[in-house]
Amino acid sequence: MYAAIRQAKAKSGSAEELARRIKDGAVPIISDVEGFRAYYVVYAGDDTVTAISIFDKFEQAEEANKRAIAWIEKDLGPLLAGEARAVAGPVIVHTLA
Repeated sequence: MYAAIRQAKAKSGSAEELARRIKDGAVPIISDVEGFRAYYVVYAGDDTVTAISIFDKFEQAEEANKRAIAWIEKDLGPLLAGEARAVAGPVIVHTLA
């Protein structure tokens, strides 16, 4: 299991619009990558937005980040206070309820 993680600082007050755009734009792009298993977005109190996608293989996680960063630059730029960062790697600990 591998995670693709993107993180950026949002402009204050943009949470609702970010959520709408992510649901309409990013979810279809990320879920279309082969090996897709899950997608989560966390909006922290300091306006940091973190998206976490889970895949079967490392190459799939990297592909998701590549697609996501291109989409972020095109569609989320006006809502962000800086550039998005992306990393991918193996999930070394996980648990489910």
